[in-house]
Amino acid sequence: MYRPTLITDPHESLRTRTQQPTLPQWESEMRQATQAERDGHVAIARAGYEHALSIARQLLDAPPSGRADDCLAALVVSHHNLADLLVDAGEFDAAALHLCLAHETLIALHLHPGKSASLRRAALHHSRETHVALIRHLARHGPHPRIARTLEHAHAALDAAVPARQSLS
Repeated sequence: MYRPTLITDPHESLRTRTQQPTLPQWESEMRQATQAERDGHVAIARAGYEHALSIARQLLDAPPSGRADDCLAALVVSHHNLADLLVDAGEFDAAALHLCLAHETLIALHLHPGKSASLRRAALHHSRETHVALIRHLARHGPHPRIARTLEHAHAALDAAVPARQSLS
């Protein structure tokens, strides 16, 4: 069961916020949130998944060397677990938003010229998962305007990034 950490030192919270998050911290938060969800503690699970998502976002700002793929996976899993929880709660629009944000983030990272080649490749790889999740959401819950826009914009952005092909005439 998830048990929040009690802060007895008033400066501990400040120190925790200034430390660089780690993948083990993300993994621990996800395990606790998943257990809370299994135990039926939906509010605690939601807070845990949101915290894990925050950690994953911070990890993407400066991924540990050789761990870009793991950081992207953390982002995708965080968004998808939160979306699943929201679907179970009947919050289909909020779930769709998380699925869209995951896909949009990956496409933006893939297309960002300032990001490392390994991060860009990993983002494209993971975007396949997020694309499937968007399509699955549409199949299960019907049309959704935000998902339609996300898919359309991602397709257009990826097409624009591909060099024009010469015709074989």
